[in-house]
Amino acid sequence: MQTARIALLEDDPVQVEILGSWLRAAGHDVHTFTRSRDLMREAVRESYDLLLIDWELPDLPGSDVLRWLRTERALNTPVIFVTARQDENDIVTALAAGADDYIVKPARRMELLTRIEAVLRRSRPPADQPLIDASPYQFDLNSHTARLNGEVIDLTEREFELAVFLFRNVGRLVSRGHLLESLWGRKGDVPTRTVDTHMSRVRSKLALRPENGYRLASTYNYGYRLERVADDGKRAEEQPAA
Repeated sequence: MQTARIALLEDDPVQVEILGSWLRAAGHDVHTFTRSRDLMREAVRESYDLLLIDWELPDLPGSDVLRWLRTERALNTPVIFVTARQDENDIVTALAAGADDYIVKPARRMELLTRIEAVLRRSRPPADQPLIDASPYQFDLNSHTARLNGEVIDLTEREFELAVFLFRNVGRLVSRGHLLESLWGRKGDVPTRTVDTHMSRVRSKLALRPENGYRLASTYNYGYRLERVADDGKRAEEQPAA
């Protein structure tokens, strides 16, 4: 099973305890929110692999949170509704608004975990994929070897893990907190500048430049995004100034 950084929006403390314990036991990192606006405020500066959202909440309904995520923030992060509402119209409304799945309470542990796994599998490459081939880059997860145009690149273990994480999330803006949690664990004593230092080394060692088809972009006070550069964009970069 793929592990993920999950945001859980649920105002019932019993449900928070039950769902949170199931998710953590499965290896997921769980961030819980009891009010919609708390999650919305955090989503401005943090990224998640998946969001579990209740419908009935004390401030804004989950359907409004979903619309905000999809329209105002333009986030395609997978969303699963976990709610007591089971009317067919509610399910259709949620899916039409951009939800990836819908689970009616009371949720069952194995069903919930299996649906999460299915949604994650659709949204990102499988974690057990032994080889990432992103020409001109190649990453062999068995030998922990990185290559650029067939030449081996000397990376530390952490730099290799970071490079693999980036190439598994091409085009996605990922927060520093997300990177710290995914690669360094839940250690509160690791400063965010550690991410910046490692990112700088990976960018330099892998020569993440348009001429190699990829660019590593940073967003102030948020995080990083590895972007694929189109062929026409590369040619434009290579054209000498008039």
